[in-house]
Amino acid sequence: MNSGWWIRFAALGAAILALAACDPSSAPPDADDPQNTYTIYLVRHAEKEAEGSDPALTEAGTARAEALADLLEGEGIEAVWSSDYVRTRSTAKPLADRLGADVQTYDPSDLPGFAQTLESRGETALVVGHSNTTPALSALLGGEPGNEIDEAGEYDRIYILDGVGSGAVETDIRRYGVRYDANGG
Repeated sequence: MNSGWWIRFAALGAAILALAACDPSSAPPDADDPQNTYTIYLVRHAEKEAEGSDPALTEAGTARAEALADLLEGEGIEAVWSSDYVRTRSTAKPLADRLGADVQTYDPSDLPGFAQTLESRGETALVVGHSNTTPALSALLGGEPGNEIDEAGEYDRIYILDGVGSGAVETDIRRYGVRYDANGG
């Protein structure tokens, strides 16, 4: 067999591989490209019953979960996440049902690992957590944690982290549903 044929074949293969490596569609996503960024919405669960180790939502909490679904239904949510508690899953469920999506659970004791999961998936998502995990997750995703959440009654804060995946996350902290009043008035 002619060894020159084999050398030409190997050179052609190397050239094809080199051209494929230059193909922009095969490159990793560019963090500076706005098309490769996404939005993460973070909320604490809605109002919960006072008793029990894994309480359900109150009537006000159920109404807040519906208000959350109303707010986010048209925002292009691709994934709905919740810690594995009745109050968090119940807060996430109305939106998930409207979107025809499952509520995926995460481990709130491993927020750094979960932040990496969210970043690697690159999806616009809702994450329902707790008063102590929501600000921490915002910070892990490159957002602002905001002020400490009032454990006793603040259920209406939503974090909108825009530009996740860009390295320059913009944080917008808003209120939704029945407004929380720290002064009780």
